[in-house]
Amino acid sequence: MKYKKWTLDQKLEILSISEEIGIIEACRKYGVSTGTFYSWKTKHESQGEAGLKVIYDTKSKEHKQAEEENRILRKLLSNKEIELEVQRELLKKKFGTSDPRKI
Repeated sequence: MKYKKWTLDQKLEILSISEEIGIIEACRKYGVSTGTFYSWKTKHESQGEAGLKVIYDTKSKEHKQAEEENRILRKLLSNKEIELEVQRELLKKKFGTSDPRKI
């Protein structure tokens, strides 16, 4: 089953309708598991609407962008290191020394 992200308004609507038609019927109607429903209900009773707000979207996008940038930079660095190693090997062959920095 596909994971669905519920908005605050949708969660509040499901909680209010469950009082009218019952928890099981509301969960079936909207396709919400009873475990998820009771989790929402507990958060709503203890923290109010603040407990049901979605707060993870902006952080995860920024985190993914930073990881992608980090991956690209690591790849560029490794390519540069390979290039330098090849140049060192060519200098060794050309001048016949073991360490090209001693020349």
